[in-house]
Order: sequence, then structure tokens, then C-alpha cells
Amino acid sequence: MPEEKTEKTENPVPNVRTLDAHSLRGLAHPLRIRILSALRLNGPATASQLAERLGESSGATSYHLRQLAAHGFVEDAPEHGKGRERWWRSAHDGTKFDETLMYDDNPETRGAADAFLHEIATIHAQEVNTWIGDAVHWSKEWRSSADISDFTLRLTAGQSHELTHRIHDLINSYRDLPPAEGAEAVRFHTHTLPRRDPA
Repeated sequence: MPEEKTEKTENPVPNVRTLDAHSLRGLAHPLRIRILSALRLNGPATASQLAERLGESSGATSYHLRQLAAHGFVEDAPEHGKGRERWWRSAHDGTKFDETLMYDDNPETRGAADAFLHEIATIHAQEVNTWIGDAVHWSKEWRSSADISDFTLRLTAGQSHELTHRIHDLINSYRDLPPAEGAEAVRFHTHTLPRRDPA
């Protein structure tokens, strides 16, 4: 993923864009979310490469790339361009969802928030299922280092918020580690979901 490099700190902070109502409506389309995710996970690509990777037509990926660019989510990657095809990269390392968008006065914004969150949940579930299906092809060391766990704690809203951000800070503290032999891209999902006890 392209990352804005600043002076090294002990806990580097990723370049994350916080969604507002306008940018959310520009992103809340399943293919746009997947295109942006692919660029962040795999690096710069052309519309044709993304189409092949995502099982779409290059016309569709070209259109949605232009829409993402209009909303500032992607940008040109001219250093990769050798021929006529345009290369694209993500403009940020990640996206932050503002939960107040779920309660916006505009029903279009609320609908976009719902569509965005459901697509993210779908992608997370697909990534977990892909890992389960492919785990046999990974080494025993990698299989034992993977984790699918869930926990139930009794917390206040404030304690839940604190714990979630402590987890995020810990994960971010592993960014920009020196290159190590055998390193792979590792995906972490965090889901903090309050539930009511059965009556």
C-alpha cells in the first residue's frame, strides 16, 4: 500500500480518510469498495488488471475508478505507466467510518451507510472463508499463527471504545517493521459488537 512517509515514530499512524456524507455516497457501491480494497492490498493496477482480478469488465472498472478519483479515493500512479493504459493507486492507507452517518437526516446518506457496512461485512466473511479453504496450502507455522476467535466481555460503552482503540494502536505499532524473511501480508479484522442478553 502506498503510505505517506513522515519522520519515523514509535507508533506510526496510517494515512486514513474519514468518510463524510458526500464521500460516503461516492464510495458506497460494492465494486468501488472492492476496487479500492484491491488497490490497497495489492498495490497500483490498471483498469484491465482490476477487471481480471475482480471478474468484471474493464469498462466497469474504468467507470468506477473515475468515480473513485472524483471523490479523492484513488489517484494516478504515473511511475507505473509504460504504455497507454492508466495506472491507479489508493490515495490513502485506509478509510474510517463515522458512525453518525448511520443517523444522518438525509435518507440517502443512511442508505449509503447501510450499504457500505454490509459490503465490508461481506468482504470480511469472504476473507475468512477463503483462508479456511486455502489453509491447507500454507505451512504449519502459518496455520498455527492464524486466529479466528471471539470473546464476550461485560463492558460499558466507554470501556468498549477504549479497548477497541487500544487494539488499533497495538496493530499500528507493527507498521513499518524492518523487512523480514518470510513476511507475508496479514489481515486483521476487528468487530466490536454489543448484544443484548436474551430476555
